[in-house]
Amino acid sequence: MRLSFDKEVDAAYIYLKDRIGKGEVKSTIALNDDIILDFDEDKKLIGIEILSASKVVPPKVFSEISKVSS
Repeated sequence: MRLSFDKEVDAAYIYLKDRIGKGEVKSTIALNDDIILDFDEDKKLIGIEILSASKVVPPKVFSEISKVSS
């Protein structure tokens, strides 16, 4: 599992596998306006996108993401 955060768009992404290749996401489900689930062709959950992340993710998590991303 890997975490990433893009400050410019205020979005976090949780990768549930090492890499998600281009075109690998075959379907998505929006749980609400800010949480989007990505699935592969076998309907396996492979990633979670969190929009407006700074509003819903605790600040401590962002410091952990920085450690993982660097």
